Amino acid sequence: MKFEELVNPAVLTQPIYEPGKPIEEVARELGLDPAGIIKIASNENPFGPSPLGLAAAQRALLQGELYPDGGCFALKQKLAARLGLAPEQFIIGNGSNEVIEFLGHALLRPGDEVVMGAPAFVVYKLVTLIFGAKAVEVPLVNHRHDLARLAAAVTPRTRLVYVCSPNNPTGTANTEAELLAFARSMPEHVVTVIDEAYAEYEPNAPDLRALVREGRKVVCLRTFSKIYGLAALRIGYGYAPAEIVALLNRVRQPFNVNAIAQAAASAALDDREFTEKCVRENRAGMAQLEAGFRALGREFVPSVANFILVHVGDGAGVFEALQRRGVIVRPMKSYGMPEWLRITVGTSAQNERLLAELKAALRK
Repeated sequence: MKFEELVNPAVLTQPIYEPGKPIEEVARELGLDPAGIIKIASNENPFGPSPLGLAAAQRALLQGELYPDGGCFALKQKLAARLGLAPEQFIIGNGSNEVIEFLGHALLRPGDEVVMGAPAFVVYKLVTLIFGAKAVEVPLVNHRHDLARLAAAVTPRTRLVYVCSPNNPTGTANTEAELLAFARSMPEHVVTVIDEAYAEYEPNAPDLRALVREGRKVVCLRTFSKIYGLAALRIGYGYAPAEIVALLNRVRQPFNVNAIAQAAASAALDDREFTEKCVRENRAGMAQLEAGFRALGREFVPSVANFILVHVGDGAGVFEALQRRGVIVRPMKSYGMPEWLRITVGTSAQNERLLAELKAALRK
């Protein structure tokens, strides 16, 4: 009997997530010097990790023989004080991706439906499919979620609706009023998930805490991977009514978040100087890229996140050409946008190099 005959049949057709290639892999494949490669593909923070978070992580390593706090007590207390919610209204995950998986475990059964935008963060679809549910994808309008269309796609079989704002991969966002009205309009059998992974970069980011205080069936997702620069430690969280958090904790594995990540995240929340610098530099870098794209005569999607979509025609070809030049970006074919690239806003020097290499690659 083959291994394939032993597994859940859904596994055999499950799409595989394609992350941005790491610098070391590209260097090996193309025979390049890793020191000369820049990676602006995965929306990572080009300014490194939060210094306060890094120091706390180093201290936590000195007790690496001990299991972490399975309840993430200190981090939940810090988040509660910061956001004005109760500690029991937070669920901590091994990245916010894991919280998405918790939602699948807790809420999805074969035949259920999950409504999401297209394109949006691909993990929504991946988790939906692995639990045997149906992904109902609603095309964006002008690269932005059309919340009326999302609402119209809800049926009695819908269990979850995902709204990513700012949206990955388009960088567009919905307003606070739109998001609040949308969540309040959902029927009782639907849980609304609002993914705010890039909210710290967004000017006048929506405040959605009222939904939790009202007891709405809503989960809002945040991450420490972006503005705080802790992507390697894999830690994120959701905030929601305590009843929803309690259900999600039932499907959470013990010690799912390591102690080093917990310590770094808790300290990073206090690193206002670092995050404010990152926001300033991101806005300057975004303006630098937009000006460069205009000079190249390239269409782009205005973004409020830390990345931007640019139209290059042959997305795969330009991606490969840039990679051979030591610049790693993200092709968008897997998101149904084969003529586009997603580019992370880098440092000023990285942005300058990207624009120069892109100009050369487009000539070919």
